[in-house]
Amino acid sequence: MTQKALPLDVGNLSEDVSQSARKAATTSLMRLLRYMGTRLVALFFTVMVGVYFTVLVANMGGYVDDIRRAAIREEVLTSLSADIQFQRLPQEERTRIIQDTIALRERQYGLDQPFIQRSLNSLWSAMTLNLGFSQNMSSDSGSRLVRNIILERLPSTLVLFGTANLILFFLSLFLGLSLSRRYGSFFDKLVLALAPTSAAPGWFYGLFLILIFAGVLRLLPFGGMVGTPPPEDPLSYALSLLRHMILPVSASLISSIFITIYNWRTFFLIYSSEDYVEMAKAKGLSNRMIERRYVLRPTLPNIITSFALLLISLWTGAIILETVFNWPGIGRLYFQAIGLFDVPVILANVVVYAYLLSLTVFLLDFIYALVDPRVRVGEGGKS
Repeated sequence: MTQKALPLDVGNLSEDVSQSARKAATTSLMRLLRYMGTRLVALFFTVMVGVYFTVLVANMGGYVDDIRRAAIREEVLTSLSADIQFQRLPQEERTRIIQDTIALRERQYGLDQPFIQRSLNSLWSAMTLNLGFSQNMSSDSGSRLVRNIILERLPSTLVLFGTANLILFFLSLFLGLSLSRRYGSFFDKLVLALAPTSAAPGWFYGLFLILIFAGVLRLLPFGGMVGTPPPEDPLSYALSLLRHMILPVSASLISSIFITIYNWRTFFLIYSSEDYVEMAKAKGLSNRMIERRYVLRPTLPNIITSFALLLISLWTGAIILETVFNWPGIGRLYFQAIGLFDVPVILANVVVYAYLLSLTVFLLDFIYALVDPRVRVGEGGKS
């Protein structure tokens, strides 16, 4: 007996395959959306907790409010004591006016509310980026809006630390890769010997640079951003800016360059000793191709992470370094805000940095999936 072969229904098979593909795509999309939602909620609550702790620390648990109440009382008493008509009033009337004026001023600052309520109000304002008005500071134009104060100082910080950090990143990356090819050479040992010098911060080296190049040799200015008065010609202004940037940029580079080169060089050496690199060398591939395919590609997620964190760190500046060089940036602004207990300005820096950091962490998950095929977003522990 012979059996007849059943005819293959190509149309039904194709439809089943397409339905399976659509189902798999829908499942992947739902998994991705669920993962994104979970990550966003987790990052939001992390930012909220960090900002609320900043509110508590900036207010010193309510102690700053006591200082502000005392300052309001002293200001009111000083203002009314200079009023001749006020001095002619009876004692009871003067006491009532003083108390009413103080109560009005305290209501304007929200000091009539309990501290817990005010701290939660500050948290909500910060999370919604309603930065409000500064309590003790103003911009050069006289504005007390925190947004205007920060935007006025931000370009100075971005110019200084953007230049210094970008030079540091690319120079250390290039030199680290170069030293990984020359392991044990004189320059490799020199970088290894100088790496501990990065234990000192940039402002420490800045003091010596100012002493040598500004105080003794008088080749460069002591500090500031441009000369006084500021040059009106754009070219002269740019040259003056570059001249004033030499010392702070050099101080920042000296404090970080050797340890950063050492870190990248060690990182590249680890990947250069992998078995697949030795196999690529045995196949006769060129050194440049091996570095590009088998050394740089595996380290790409780390390079991207380092570069992303570098970019958001530009917002914060460096408090002491900017103060030493009298640089009118964000770091010096917050040093002044801390001294004046200006909570809105302090919160503004923390909130902006927290949002930038959270957004960077969120985006890095997807960037890792693009540059590393082993990473799958939203699949839990699966690779």
